[in-house]
Amino acid sequence: MKEKILIIDDEEHIVELIRYNLENAGYETAEAYNGVDGLTLAKTEKPTIILLDVMLPLMDGLEVCKNLRSSDQTKGIPIIMLTAKSEEIDKILGLELGADDYITKPFSVRELMARIKAVLRRSASEAEESAVYSFSDVVIDYDKHQVTKNNQKVELTLKEYELLDILVKNRGKVMKRDVLLDKIWGYEYVGETRTVDVHIRHLRQKLEDDDKNPVYIETVRGIGYRFNDLES
Repeated sequence: MKEKILIIDDEEHIVELIRYNLENAGYETAEAYNGVDGLTLAKTEKPTIILLDVMLPLMDGLEVCKNLRSSDQTKGIPIIMLTAKSEEIDKILGLELGADDYITKPFSVRELMARIKAVLRRSASEAEESAVYSFSDVVIDYDKHQVTKNNQKVELTLKEYELLDILVKNRGKVMKRDVLLDKIWGYEYVGETRTVDVHIRHLRQKLEDDDKNPVYIETVRGIGYRFNDLES
């Protein structure tokens, strides 16, 4: 079955360009030109990935992202947000609301395709993982691609799951921010270490008993982060 990609953007020439290249690469596409229609299509089409513009009529991309993440039908779909270079605050807000990635306009089709393929490749490799890892009352089930805390499912975005995974698999080691950016995002993310910080904060809020005083996900000031397995 072909992967389906939902494009939500009100600029018809951009939608046409993206659709043409995606279909030539073997993907199926669905398109929406405003936030309301995009939200509806996301729930009915159940795409593999959503390309979501920030500036949209009827409902802006940040609000769409928030709605997607709060719905059981769409909360697990990776979202790549499309932003203008001047919209720095929107990039951070998008990550805060649960977007997995963003790309700034104008962008090259080659770069966009590389990011889409990276998301699909990571998803496929994670599906092949097996075994279970636990710490405190948190359990990572690699077969199910699922994290639970106190026997309750924890909803993680794709990037949050990947970040937790790499920290756990390198437990005891200090992971530099730029290394985490390169390994998880898969491309040069110049100077955007806040991207890692935002996702770390989300992980702590979801997994630590007291996210203001984290026990497992430690900040190594000026360098990066380290996962501490206190039970090993």
